Amino acid sequence: MSELLIRQFPCLSDNYGFLIHDPDSGETATIDTPDADVILAQAEAAGWTITQIWNTHHHFDHAGGNETIQALTGAKIVGPRYDTHRIPGISVEVENGDVISLGRHKAKVIYTPGHTMGHVCYHLPMDGIAFVGDTLFALGCGRLFEGTPADMWYSLSRLAALPDETRVYCAHEYTEANARFALSIDPDNRDLQVYAAMVEGERARGEPTVPTTIGAEKAANPFLRPDDPAIRARLDMATADDVDVFAEIRRRKDMF
Repeated sequence: MSELLIRQFPCLSDNYGFLIHDPDSGETATIDTPDADVILAQAEAAGWTITQIWNTHHHFDHAGGNETIQALTGAKIVGPRYDTHRIPGISVEVENGDVISLGRHKAKVIYTPGHTMGHVCYHLPMDGIAFVGDTLFALGCGRLFEGTPADMWYSLSRLAALPDETRVYCAHEYTEANARFALSIDPDNRDLQVYAAMVEGERARGEPTVPTTIGAEKAANPFLRPDDPAIRARLDMATADDVDVFAEIRRRKDMF
């Protein structure tokens, strides 16, 4: 089985688009559709024909290009069953534990409510990659537009359970701002200090900070570490429940 090819590119103001291509079958999927024109141009430049759309959630900067791309390519649209009424053109409804395919490459659907109540992520275990939409960001996590802190902590815990070497493709370039916030509540974390310095250099050179890895996020991302004694001490929440600590971290980030 040939290695899955991944093409990553900027879309809109701070989104990333992702095209994944199986050389054996010739199939190509776009992960979400933030900008139909850019995605189609990238596919054409690579010589790929889009056959599938994998939506993570219903927000316009993730599903707004569905109908245009489907009309021009005939691509089938995969998306969360919860959001069938909110995502244009879904032809394959998925929920937690379902498996979808791009050629012989298999992706397991992980239900991750919090940012929205229908959000899903796509984990390709044999390829060691995960497309996480707006649930997990490099040094951050998504805002809670529809779910509760308990919902999001449940979802982040599921992603944190993936193998540390899993490459994580987040949907936005937010890492510089996330690093500044992370350092404000976990300033003595050496892993975070090194990560933040790396991010500063990458952005200064105009390079993306995505993908990251599960292992890097577990070491430095405060949203995955509400049980950390240093963070709890700084928040004066030494005996609080993990969900409550997570909620406080998210509240502080919203106001940062």
